[in-house]
Amino acid sequence: MSARISDSAMYAHLWGTPEVREVFDESARVQGWLDVLVALARAQAASGLIPLSSAEAIAEAAKVDRLDLDQVGVATRETGHSTLGLIRELQPLLPESAREHLYFKTTVQDVTDTWTALAVRTVGGIVWRDLRAIEARLLELSAQHRDTLMCGRTHGQPGAPITFGWKVASWADEVRRHLDRLREGSDRWLTVQLGGGLGTLVDAGPSALEVRARFAAELGLNEPRISWLSSRDRPAEFGHLLAMICGTLARIGGEVYELQRPEIGELAEPRPAGVVGSITMHHKRNPEGSEHLDTLARLARSSSGVLSESVVSQHERDGRAWKAEWVALPEVCLLTGSALSLTRRLVDGLEIDEDRMTANLRTHLGQTQNPADPGAAPLMVDRVLRHARAARAQESEQWP
Repeated sequence: MSARISDSAMYAHLWGTPEVREVFDESARVQGWLDVLVALARAQAASGLIPLSSAEAIAEAAKVDRLDLDQVGVATRETGHSTLGLIRELQPLLPESAREHLYFKTTVQDVTDTWTALAVRTVGGIVWRDLRAIEARLLELSAQHRDTLMCGRTHGQPGAPITFGWKVASWADEVRRHLDRLREGSDRWLTVQLGGGLGTLVDAGPSALEVRARFAAELGLNEPRISWLSSRDRPAEFGHLLAMICGTLARIGGEVYELQRPEIGELAEPRPAGVVGSITMHHKRNPEGSEHLDTLARLARSSSGVLSESVVSQHERDGRAWKAEWVALPEVCLLTGSALSLTRRLVDGLEIDEDRMTANLRTHLGQTQNPADPGAAPLMVDRVLRHARAARAQESEQWP
């Protein structure tokens, strides 16, 4: 049984997707740590720091299904050390000659920060895929409704005519900027950590930087110019981008939420079969998906705020910073995964009532001098479409 409602059998689907949960599942995380240790052993063997036979033995033994995770937990609590329980459970699976070469000349953050970079690579790929799918649908709607007139609203009140395509194009253009940020940030975020206790690799010998380069190559990650044990801007930046993405998705959801109000009635989110709006007021059709996007964005901002706090770190290592990330970073990733999945369903099934848009336009703006003039809105739509299509033609469907 879980004490966290976000992990409950009844409500977990609201706070994360199975795909993202799999990244941060305990078995997957431990296997990720083991994979990092294997890559390190191979890099050290290739540089002559440990025997090749030891690296091969570590690779053979480092399988999470060969470990008793409950016992790993017991040993972790007994030792008070983040990874010593794991090491002690793995060592008996190795030949005696290889045991001293497990976790050789490394430290907790070398393992966990490097695994975090691998997790970011997986999550970033999911975000990239879903954002591109959302963008594609928004571009389609924007082109389709380039000239569909509706009321533009400021301060929540009807102001002047716009087109629905123009509104959607503003959503699409914001999504495109997030895709740009994802692409531009990958080199910073997908970076190994290998610094030892202080970051200077003081115990690793003259081949230290060679080992680090091989280690990065083994994992397909970038090598840093300098160790980043106390430089927590990388996780913070990624987490803040996810929170910004959730904010954009909440903006889209918020507009649907408002425009679905019966007295406006211009948009409606899809209503899957079997979904009940209210068990006491049967006439209601609640926009709960659009509403939930705002909830997810609030929580994502909260977690990204914790990551921002971690940037203020002291000296060469500071456990207060990176241990807070262990909670906050998976949380913002899970929330973002849910927000993206929800938004894909929202925009794919969005119901658009053009007749209601026209009727509202006549009701509220019929006495204005130019009640049907949207200004340059259609031309702006064209510019957004051209830019996005050109960018999509040049970029890969995969991230990074």
